[in-house]
Amino acid sequence: MVQYPSKLGGRRQTGRASIQSESNFANRGMSFEKMLNETNSYYLTKGRAVIHKKPTPVQIVRVDYPQRSRAKIVEAYFRQASTTDYSGVYKGYYLDFEAKETRQKTGMPLKNFHAHQIDHMRQVLEQDGICFALLHFSTLQETFLLPAEALIQSFQENWKSLPIEFIREKGYSLSLGAFPSVPYLEIIEEHLIGGNSK
Repeated sequence: MVQYPSKLGGRRQTGRASIQSESNFANRGMSFEKMLNETNSYYLTKGRAVIHKKPTPVQIVRVDYPQRSRAKIVEAYFRQASTTDYSGVYKGYYLDFEAKETRQKTGMPLKNFHAHQIDHMRQVLEQDGICFALLHFSTLQETFLLPAEALIQSFQENWKSLPIEFIREKGYSLSLGAFPSVPYLEIIEEHLIGGNSK
């Protein structure tokens, strides 16, 4: 079991229903994350960019050894709050971004982002890095690249959610494909580096 440093949740539920809901919550973004990881591998293989998912530092507290050759981590804690999901370099530019997926049709809940992530994005922008969020609406089958400035502004104004209309206006639509699965470098090239921003 991996736990955050501070106790963020309320009472812990027991029983099969709670296990099912925890499992669904943990796996809800895996398909989009997998597409992003495949995209980054494709970009690396083709020599276009070096982008990696950031590892989250974990402090292992307790390990069980059911067999001599097998170790099972039973309890661990995040050492520190994570920043964003991905970072790397493209044509000499530092890229830093967060990826989120939702089934909602009307917007992206801002509770999916944390204050330390928004602060990190602001710091990246202050150093002239390129920072953004990739937002995937699985039910609508729509994906957007939203520049960090728009996300930071909405977070500072205490919005509860990023309305889909706001994302469509301030962000850039991505058409998911095969190679690469999530072609976000084309948006960066045309709009964030090329100067055709909204």
